[in-house]
Amino acid sequence: MQSHVSYACFAHSGKQDDCSDWQNLEDHLYHTAQRAAGTADAAGLPLCACMAARFHDFGKYDPAFQRRLKGDKTAVDHSTAGASLLLQRARSGPQTWVAEVLAHAILGHHAGLPDATGSEAARIRRIENFRQRDPIPPEISAGAEVDLGRLVPELLAKIRPGANSGFDLSLFGRMVFSCLVDADFRDTEDYYDRLEGRKHDRDWPALTETLPRMREAFDKKMSGYVPDSDLNRLRAEILSSIRAGAKLAPGLFTLTVPTGGGKTLASMGFALDHAARHGHRRIIFAIPYTSIIDQTVTAFRDLFRDIGDLVLEHHSSIDMEHPGQQGRDKLRLAMEDWAAPIVVTTNVQLFESLFAARPSRCRKLHNIAGSIIILDEAQSLPRPLLMPALRMLDALAVHYGCTIVLCTATQPAFDSSQLKQGGLPLAGRELAPDPTGLARRLRRARILDGGQMDNDALIAALGAVPQGMMIVNSRSHALELFQAAQAEGLAGVVHLTTRQYPAHRRRIIADVRQRLAAGQPCRLIATSLIEAGVDLDFPKGWRAEAGLDSIVQSAGRVNREGKRPLEDSTLTVFRAPDHPPHRQIKPLADAMHGTAARLGYENLLETAAIRDWFEQVYWRSGPEQMGQPMVAAFKFAPSGTDFPYRSTAEAFRMIESPMVPVIIMIEDKARKAVERLTIADVPSGSIARELQVFTVQVPARARDLLLANGHARFHAPELRGDQFCVLESDGLYREDFGLWWERADYLAADQSIIG
Repeated sequence: MQSHVSYACFAHSGKQDDCSDWQNLEDHLYHTAQRAAGTADAAGLPLCACMAARFHDFGKYDPAFQRRLKGDKTAVDHSTAGASLLLQRARSGPQTWVAEVLAHAILGHHAGLPDATGSEAARIRRIENFRQRDPIPPEISAGAEVDLGRLVPELLAKIRPGANSGFDLSLFGRMVFSCLVDADFRDTEDYYDRLEGRKHDRDWPALTETLPRMREAFDKKMSGYVPDSDLNRLRAEILSSIRAGAKLAPGLFTLTVPTGGGKTLASMGFALDHAARHGHRRIIFAIPYTSIIDQTVTAFRDLFRDIGDLVLEHHSSIDMEHPGQQGRDKLRLAMEDWAAPIVVTTNVQLFESLFAARPSRCRKLHNIAGSIIILDEAQSLPRPLLMPALRMLDALAVHYGCTIVLCTATQPAFDSSQLKQGGLPLAGRELAPDPTGLARRLRRARILDGGQMDNDALIAALGAVPQGMMIVNSRSHALELFQAAQAEGLAGVVHLTTRQYPAHRRRIIADVRQRLAAGQPCRLIATSLIEAGVDLDFPKGWRAEAGLDSIVQSAGRVNREGKRPLEDSTLTVFRAPDHPPHRQIKPLADAMHGTAARLGYENLLETAAIRDWFEQVYWRSGPEQMGQPMVAAFKFAPSGTDFPYRSTAEAFRMIESPMVPVIIMIEDKARKAVERLTIADVPSGSIARELQVFTVQVPARARDLLLANGHARFHAPELRGDQFCVLESDGLYREDFGLWWERADYLAADQSIIG
């Protein structure tokens, strides 16, 4: 793009008053366009990303903007001019779609993707108003080369005819947006790095380069498992079958292995072999619970520790979306763009990023293209958002070179034959050998109906066995039971919930394993956090009523290693009269009771029961209650598009009441990490990474109460903002059960009297 003006135009100001070190606007547009095109190759849209980048800062040719760079305080809109120009040059039909998709990306490259209608419509109307008062020198606008016709094939290749074509096109828009904002950020960052003489550590090895060594490390690890029992021989058989499936064409897969079958490591083996055969760029593990992400990351880092730093961990405990001034480090940058060869994240981070509108969350989307995505515990996808989540997975597989593995012990009815409208084409794509047979061969416990059991009955039942576990649906119920068991004088009572920080929970779990192995009294009271990824083996268990998927997971912690008689290994499902299931759990529990009434509690671990339960859950809801309107909201016609980007991002929330972190500064390692918060040169990301294992997630209102009563405060806010909230009152954290935030009000009043 050549300027035809008599004065120099700049994109960013430098340090020198004579503008000698300022970034030239043409250079910025050119280099950003080249970056965007290269970034977009894997997503298959280099021409569209290049065009969006060429015109994203076109408004900076406005003389008013150039005056602003030199100190004028008048606000100048520089994001609308390029969008307006593309729309002016568009002809009807597909060119209009291309122009509008690119215009939305340009318009939102700072403020985020807009809505076409509703409260955001004013931002779109700015484009029309801009056409009437073009402040760009006319010779520049006239000289701008815009050939939208060349871009149309890229767009048409990313949409399919039918009811979901609008959704396909909206994802295309998100990918263009991702490439643009990432390229813009990187080029601007490079300019200021050169200006200030600094260099960012953002280099990660490419997966393709490290795969041979990674597969060698994996094979070495697997060779260490001796098939010395029926269970271990079965696990080896499962692994072999799953890895054999790596030769199949990329796309959607299911992986249905009962608890204890080794599906996490097996899915990594599949991913490594599949990437080696088909050239995928990274492996993304998405996990539903932050409570188990740490141990998954640890397992993978240990597996590949001799190769280098390959694993990025990204979840809410270390979310760097609001970093302090010193947060510009490798971890933060990697979390923004997911450039690492292995990413371990949560469902929340993955899906809320895919439906996001803000630039900071959307930067990573283009790096999801060409990835292998392992959805661990796929059945946990929330029903109200199921349809948009499945449509997103389908579009990533069809259009963006992704392989997606729905990995679970209880495979949900996501296939098109079961879910009907909105289902996925999963027929013939199961990686595990004979899931029905595996369920029978790996069955090691029986399900019993305990009926109604209040706290007294539960404590009596737990006291009748020397070793047993009790899983309930809330932290408050778990605490009640724990305190009641203590009052009753039961030996070996252990409390395990997310009231305790991860490092503390690891010690508790290790102690529980030791007690179980030594035959010592061990009575565990826990929440559902032990249902996934925590390998414990109890003789008996009790589980508060919940969805059948949770019941099956709980049963996997009873007689896990198959060393006890089946008839003696029981999981009793009960109803707690004083703690009915939460409104989100109740319909799942009701469906479980319905399945049990039809098939019998003794058959709840059969695949037929699991399929029956999922069908009831989804059919009762219907597509309208599973987010289908969110999919249908993305519409387009020959006249143009109608995409609610911003409102969809706000509506797509996988956690209704988001939790916020509180750092527990009891251990020396935590104290030392907190002390470093005051050192400006220490990156926030590295400290956050250390502190995540000392963090408890609490309701936002609970943290507000702790802050208001002086029990917690933000450390180094001048450097870190409101990122690091640290508990100041050690008395609120109990060694036996963790953070007791409910006492914040009482202790505040008590302390004021004493003091």
